[in-house]
This record gives sequence, structure tokens and C-alpha cells, in this order.
Amino acid sequence: MEILRTPDAAFEGLSDFPFAPHYLEIADPRAAAPLRIHYIDEGPRDAPVVLMMHGEPSWSYLYRHMIGPVVAAGYRVLAPDLIGFGKSDKPAAKSDYTYAAHVEWMRQWVEALDLSRITLACQDWGSLVGLRLVAAMPDRFAGVVLSNGGLPEGGPAPRVFAIWRGFSQWSPFFPIGRIINKGTRRELSAAEIAAYDAPFPDARYKAGARIFPSLVPFAGNPAVPDQQRAWEVFERFDKPFLCAFSDRDPITRGGESRFIGRVPGTAGQLHRTLKGGHFIQEDDPQGFVAAILDIAAKGKAP
Repeated sequence: MEILRTPDAAFEGLSDFPFAPHYLEIADPRAAAPLRIHYIDEGPRDAPVVLMMHGEPSWSYLYRHMIGPVVAAGYRVLAPDLIGFGKSDKPAAKSDYTYAAHVEWMRQWVEALDLSRITLACQDWGSLVGLRLVAAMPDRFAGVVLSNGGLPEGGPAPRVFAIWRGFSQWSPFFPIGRIINKGTRRELSAAEIAAYDAPFPDARYKAGARIFPSLVPFAGNPAVPDQQRAWEVFERFDKPFLCAFSDRDPITRGGESRFIGRVPGTAGQLHRTLKGGHFIQEDDPQGFVAAILDIAAKGKAP
């Protein structure tokens, strides 16, 4: 396994990203050396944890407008970069990435930091990985806030997603910042687009971003049995679970219907519709923060 690491110089002068970097090494039996995960860690170390997990093809920069307000409310916020993204290491081959590997990498990270009393805030692939972590170690989690994501368990891929999956595999160009800009309702600035491009100095660094759409477990995907086992956990999960999907995401709009009623913890929650596109952290960070604080308050230790 060849491992790439984006030079620190690529991240100099980022707009609105004043957070100190933290790193933790985890093992992969296929790699000769440990993989390094980057994460943001803000707020009191003994406070209840809010874990903010990004998706495809973004990184922890996505949460820059949300971290401060949640810390100010008295929480410890952690926002990791998934392997292949942000300041984390990037295996160079698409075949290095599997859904199971992503879950295992982040499970090691959670266990190494010995996190508990976690409120998970997740979107896109942050939910596919994050919800699997909840299913694997439910005792570590106090609640979930889900926006624009899910836990697919087979079935056909929606047409709009199939188009995106084909583009990710076959387009000669894969402009990360411009892709994210297309997924927001507001227009990102040139500096913001550059910040999303920063982890990927050239095409060699984009293997993880390119392969993610093909790993989503629709029909025939080898991860479907793992998803079904995870759903067995969620069908008994009675901790607070709130859905906060956006009103203008063509990929996930209406996805809350797969959770509300099926997950016991969704009962009695103030599920809400946020205003924006797929990357709701850019369009409605205040609304997402309010949803997180609603659930995190319920998960605080007495």
C-alpha cells in the first residue's frame, strides 16, 4: 500500500480555519507503516463529546462554522478527516479503500482516544461510516443527529446518484472544490473552493474521493450484509436520534423516512428540515448546530 501525505504547506492561509491540528496513528495490516488520521479537538477534555463526521469529497473544514458555537455551549468537539481526505493520509490506489476499511480505521481512532458520551453529527459518508460506528459500539454513543445521509442496505441506486457515481469513475477531471460548490445553495468564495481543493495537490491524491461513490452499498455490494446487521442494532436503538435533512438536496431529500419510526430513538424528537443543499454545513450551519445542541443536551450525564 503506497501512502501519500499532503504537504503542510498546502493548508497555509486557509480562510476561517483557526483550529490546531491533532494526529493519531492507526494500523492497517496491508500497510508497512501506520496510517495517520488528522482531527480537530476543541473544548474541555472532560466535557461530553460531539463528533462531527464529514463525507464525500469534503474534510473537517466543512464544519468550521459549527465547531465554535458547539464548543461555546460547553462541549468537546472532535472533527476527524477520514482516511483519503483532508490532512489524513491518503492510500494511493482505489483498491486500498473499502467500506469495511473505513469503519475499521475510524473504530481504531475512537477506541484509541477512548471516547464516550458521544453525540454523533453526520452527513453524507460521515453517516455511512458514523452510523456503523454507533452500531458497532453503541455504549459509547449518547445520541445521533443525521443530516443528508443514510445507511443503505441494498436496492437500486437512485438515478441522480448513478450519474454522480459514473462521473466520479470516468470523468477525466474531478475538481473537488467546484464539486462541493455545486452541492451548496450559496456560492462559495474562491478562497473556500481553494480550501476544499487543498488536500489534493494533484490527481494521485484523489483515489479515496474517486472511489467513495462506488462503495455505497446498493444492490450487489459486498457491504450489504454488514449494513443489515447494523440495522438490527438501530431497530433496538432507543437513545435520542434526530433527523435534520435539508429541503433542496436532490440526493437525500426525504431520507429521514427511512429512520423515523424504524429507530426507536426517533420517537418524540423535534425532527426538522434545514434550508440548503447537500452540504448543509455551508448553507445552514446555525440550523445544524441547533439540532446538535438539542440532542447533545439530552445525552449529558446527570
